[in-house]
Amino acid sequence: MSLAIFDLDNTLLNGDSDHAWGEFLCEKGIVDSEFYRQSNDYFYQQYKAGSLDIYEFLEFALKPLADNEPHILRELHQEFMTTKVAPMMLPKAVTLLQKHRDQGDYLLIITATNRFVTGPIAEALGVDDTLATEPEQIDGRYTGKVAGTPCFQSGKVERLNTWLAQTQHSLDNSYFYSDSINDKPLLDRVTNPVAVDPDERLKQAADDNSWPIISLR
Repeated sequence: MSLAIFDLDNTLLNGDSDHAWGEFLCEKGIVDSEFYRQSNDYFYQQYKAGSLDIYEFLEFALKPLADNEPHILRELHQEFMTTKVAPMMLPKAVTLLQKHRDQGDYLLIITATNRFVTGPIAEALGVDDTLATEPEQIDGRYTGKVAGTPCFQSGKVERLNTWLAQTQHSLDNSYFYSDSINDKPLLDRVTNPVAVDPDERLKQAADDNSWPIISLR
């Protein structure tokens, strides 16, 4: 059984679920729309440039989880799945997942976006497991802090290594699909790195390393 690893945002999805969740909160009036939208866009541009301070971003992004009751958050997320995530689903991504499923591969999503946002999306895509940035919870409520290592850049490799040790999976003949230069540390580690609708810097890295480039759009 080979390990098939997938980034989520702008890879399996036609868009960024983290940024879309922020937009959704603005539209619903859950946050100060002008301030939050400006900050959300600022961090997203940093992410795309490969210069994001993940801890600064998470302090911003996890605050609404701490500010709202869990049952309210669950209701909001159900609406978010319908109005924001469903239009981002890509038929070619579903086909790619099924191809690996049919080969007997183990399907793993690894994403920098926090588990509250991404857990239900990964479930809808039917993967076997998910590694995501973990928002801290105490007594069932989010604290606004991150638990453990954020699943971002080299943190993805660290989190994956821990998961491999715990599950007895290996990177022998492994795949990793991603759109972002932020994921180059993990792309360098797998047997079969694949650039998916890559940003300019990842496209250059793919060309330099003779990695395949595909589109799921």
